[in-house]
Amino acid sequence: MLAAQTADDNRAREIVVLDLRGITSVFDFFVIASGSSVRQLHAIADDIERAAGDTLGERKIGIEGYAAGGWCLIDFGDVVVHLFDDDAREYYGLEELWGTAKRIPYPPLGVAGESGR
Repeated sequence: MLAAQTADDNRAREIVVLDLRGITSVFDFFVIASGSSVRQLHAIADDIERAAGDTLGERKIGIEGYAAGGWCLIDFGDVVVHLFDDDAREYYGLEELWGTAKRIPYPPLGVAGESGR
């Protein structure tokens, strides 16, 4: 949820948290969000990495796509963050690919916010 909140703080859109436990043993959660520019995707990725380290003591295992432009994947082991521009998000279709995964509400139920901007 820290990654989702950090993405939201950076004005990400269409934030989705998928619970993949029981579907795969490789990772537990995906956080998926959209940004409108490479600059925004970089800001979101940088802030998520910083927040994970500062707040949870977590360090990324790897990062992919940061330099490519329209997408970025940050691997924290059990949690993988996917950041996309609109075209890349539609192309990869992770919500459909992992369609049997449980969606965890963001913002959490009972929390006021502007999710889905």
